[in-house]
Amino acid sequence: MKKIMFNDKYGLTKAVIEGRKTQTRRFIPKEFFTLQWDERDDTLVVENEFGDFIDIRNTKFCMLKVGEIVAVAQNYTACGGFMDDGTPRWDYISCIVGSKNRGWSNKMFVKPELMPHQIKITNVRIERLQDISDDDCLAEGIIKGQCGSADTHFMYAYYVPNEIQPYCTPKDAYVALIDKVGKKGDWDSNPYVFVYDFELIK
Repeated sequence: MKKIMFNDKYGLTKAVIEGRKTQTRRFIPKEFFTLQWDERDDTLVVENEFGDFIDIRNTKFCMLKVGEIVAVAQNYTACGGFMDDGTPRWDYISCIVGSKNRGWSNKMFVKPELMPHQIKITNVRIERLQDISDDDCLAEGIIKGQCGSADTHFMYAYYVPNEIQPYCTPKDAYVALIDKVGKKGDWDSNPYVFVYDFELIK
């Protein structure tokens, strides 16, 4: 089983676990664009060794496939609670990996099979980053809320998780999120991305 990491500082792992985030975008690797490629319908294609063009979703560049079940990475410290048999999860993990394992504080080093939460990939598509819709911004974890007061009349606003700065549209908030979790200029460069839709199954 694979694992997938979401940003903790801006509450994206929590949003996945709570079922509020059901979509993620991942940049298509630069290596792909050094090959012979093209746009076809709603996807990208790449030439294989036989001279045929194949959908990028059927290549090594697409890290997740429809129907695949993936563990949501959390450091072991965040994996509290109990196993199905009543064993405290702390004790269970400690027996398997040891209490000095780097995974206790860094989720890069955790074992996928020890993660308490999993998602199932339900769809994969290709688009440019800036083509994201307002509905997809919300599926990415942007929070719809209110700002103002009863005296000034409440208005709908949109927020990056774990932040209090309101934005006028879901896309405004998502652009701010991209600037925070990625490199400055990612949004403006408008790269091709894999759009992975998923559902929380555990």
